[in-house]
Amino acid sequence: MKKTFVLVVLFILPLVAYLFFASGVNNFGKLPILTENVDDISSLDASVTLQDKITILGFLGRNAALKKGNAFNLNQKIYKRFYEFRDFQMVMVMPIGTDSVVQEIMDELDNLADASNWKFIYAKDTDIQRFYTSLKTDVLLDAEMGTPYVFIIDKDKNLRGRKDDEDEGTKYGFNTNSVAELNNKMEDDVKIILAEYRLALKKNNAKRSN
Repeated sequence: MKKTFVLVVLFILPLVAYLFFASGVNNFGKLPILTENVDDISSLDASVTLQDKITILGFLGRNAALKKGNAFNLNQKIYKRFYEFRDFQMVMVMPIGTDSVVQEIMDELDNLADASNWKFIYAKDTDIQRFYTSLKTDVLLDAEMGTPYVFIIDKDKNLRGRKDDEDEGTKYGFNTNSVAELNNKMEDDVKIILAEYRLALKKNNAKRSN
């Protein structure tokens, strides 16, 4: 009897847990669209696009030196887990004149991981605000064109988030000041959207092989 119990604990329960979570991703893992068809970042910098990319979008602002910790939190908790996935990128929109601070941040990020999928682009305040308005979030940029929140943008330029978050209700972005929020919420949501695209890719490949 004891041996049977041990076998159940070691083999059956993990299998049941796996099937439960796999089923959850496939059946319930669609991350809601909160804003459709946001402006493409290429309107600010032609070398970068949101189209056909899974993008973590942020705005460090003119006081980027004070937000280094935010970038490092994001790097350690999100970027390092997912940067090897195809079409995944981090895009930070910066006010003109912040080049030297960005270089400092990039130098430090390069020491922590391959930072090639971090992209920093520069624009005038008015252009940043215009682009940001297209996200249609409940989060405001500060006077320095920054916010600690980052946003998930899918391959069709839709902002993804939560409609029934236990703390905020509709949740447009994730606060990089909070390691707990990055760990407990944002990581899960990025996993969901990546699983969503992997599942779609498998279905497309299956159709082509038939």
